[in-house]
Amino acid sequence: MSRKSILLRLVPAFSATALSLALSSAAQANPYALSAAPPYPSNYYAPQPQSALGGGLIEALVGEASGPHVRYAAPPAAHPYATQTRVAAYAPQPMDMQREMDPDYLRAEVDYQGPESPGTIVVDTPRKHLYLVQGRGRAIRYGIGVGRPGFEWSGVKTISRKAEWPDWTPPAEMLARRPDLPRHMDGGPANPLGARALYLGSSLYRIHGTNEPHTIGQNVSSGCIRMMNDDVVDLYNRVGVGTRVVVR
Repeated sequence: MSRKSILLRLVPAFSATALSLALSSAAQANPYALSAAPPYPSNYYAPQPQSALGGGLIEALVGEASGPHVRYAAPPAAHPYATQTRVAAYAPQPMDMQREMDPDYLRAEVDYQGPESPGTIVVDTPRKHLYLVQGRGRAIRYGIGVGRPGFEWSGVKTISRKAEWPDWTPPAEMLARRPDLPRHMDGGPANPLGARALYLGSSLYRIHGTNEPHTIGQNVSSGCIRMMNDDVVDLYNRVGVGTRVVVR
């Protein structure tokens, strides 16, 4: 009779102490017993083949003759960004801003009758919309967050640089207003600039993503134009350096 069958027959008759000793001995004899989890094994979440033992603790200790069936004692380590604290970029958000976004700010292709040539970005500050002009009376419209009172601006800029998951270094003027902000922050999901940034000329202003999607449709920034991360990625992929940006 095999070692596996003997163990299964004896388990019901063992005392708690004897069972503990037997399992410990079996674990030492089995090279595929419980072990600490390596970081993100490629097959960690893959379905595991079912054995005749039915799975569980006994299978983990005894194993299968045909090959190893590793069972990890702990989940894989968290993603490096999972424990980062998100930073509200420009001002603490009042409780009434913690809301679901208005459907009017969802990305859509719409009619557009402005005089701008195709490929131009137009920012409608009062209505919290950004348009990418397509020509033939059409444009792609995105919802945005804009400068809070005292930080609104208008003018014509060009995109001077593009960055994916940009780092963020608050300027001195912002640090004077918000000394609690970090002096520098590496790019990533916790970064207030979000997934992409389009830099506007030599100014401090950018069109960028945000880790606070509830602020879209609000006057919240220090002059930068915020977009949802999915939207700024979409815009980033459609425009290049030198694109004309009209802010009204």
